[in-house]
Amino acid sequence: MKNEFHNMTDVELEQKLKDLKSELFNLRFRHASGQLENPVSIRVCKRNIARVNTELRARAKA
Repeated sequence: MKNEFHNMTDVELEQKLKDLKSELFNLRFRHASGQLENPVSIRVCKRNIARVNTELRARAKA
């Protein structure tokens, strides 16, 4: 999973971050309305957002 984000371009990472934030919003909405079957998916989504942010930050510092 780590290499998946490492091999992406900056533009792809920005788009992935946007998609993940949208997905997290939808997951939270479904969770609040009681329609979410697997609450662990929220945690997985948050971690993926953190991975993308970490990769973007590492590239900015380099």
